[in-house]
Amino acid sequence: MSRFGATILGCDGTRLTSDEKALFRAARPFGFILFARNIETADQVRALCDELRDCVSHDAPILVDQEGGRVQRFRAPLATEWLPPLDQVAASGADAVRFMTLRYWMMALELRALGVDANCAPMLDVAHSDTHPFLKNRCYGYNAETVAKIGRAVANGLMAGGVLPVMKHMPGHGRAIADSHKDLPRVSVPREDLEMDFAPFRALNDLPMGMTAHIVFDAIDNAPATTSEAMMQVIRDEIGFDGLMMTDDLSMEALSGSLADRARASVAAGCDVVLYCKGQLDELHEVVEASGEMTAAAQARAERVLGLRQSSQMVDIEALTAELKAF
Repeated sequence: MSRFGATILGCDGTRLTSDEKALFRAARPFGFILFARNIETADQVRALCDELRDCVSHDAPILVDQEGGRVQRFRAPLATEWLPPLDQVAASGADAVRFMTLRYWMMALELRALGVDANCAPMLDVAHSDTHPFLKNRCYGYNAETVAKIGRAVANGLMAGGVLPVMKHMPGHGRAIADSHKDLPRVSVPREDLEMDFAPFRALNDLPMGMTAHIVFDAIDNAPATTSEAMMQVIRDEIGFDGLMMTDDLSMEALSGSLADRARASVAAGCDVVLYCKGQLDELHEVVEASGEMTAAAQARAERVLGLRQSSQMVDIEALTAELKAF
């Protein structure tokens, strides 16, 4: 098998243009990601997913951010509306593990019906009192044990529904008091204090894919984790993650330099695949050229991910819905 392009890419609209198709055929990205701008109807989404996969010579994963709450690309009537995760865990109390398993199982079934087979969840960032509002209610709890326990439930639910989980934001974004979409967060606590943030990722280090955090940990390096070789070593050696490592979106303003600079720095640091979400054609070309093909190690991890993709487990959807409503 020839190497995949070291990219996961977005597209601009609800159907592909001829220029997008030509680029994707040449670039052979490992996967694609959808946003609200790509979504109109169920039939349209399925057709778009088919178009995207037809452009490459493998059954490319198609990702989405479907956390529930504020970050939920598919909305009613295409998908069930959910509370933000932190609110849901609190409301479910002792039943939180079961509820979150069922919630993400249902979510996975809805996604697979639309042609989407990977979800950027679980989010394993530990919430703190001063966590920035862009992130806080997307978390699962205020301690590592709760976050790991709920994160495992989320991953299990997704996989039961035939959807690949992507854990984020490695190695932990919860201490950020800035929004990494707009600024570069810095964390200045001592190295030993970071163990609480790393712990959920260590507990789920067997998951197939992970996403980096655009955040600086001063105790380890002065570069954001996405472009830091030292942080990648922490993720690989100390956290023990040997799955496919993808960047968070390169277009976020936490990163500096051109998109090409950001892509090259991410790959040089040890990221396996670069995520670019905006879908602007000129920027797509720039990211594709700078990212190049996957390394041999990245290709092996990518092929392992594809091998883990499975059909959804047999389930009585009416019974699943009834159990969710009973909480």
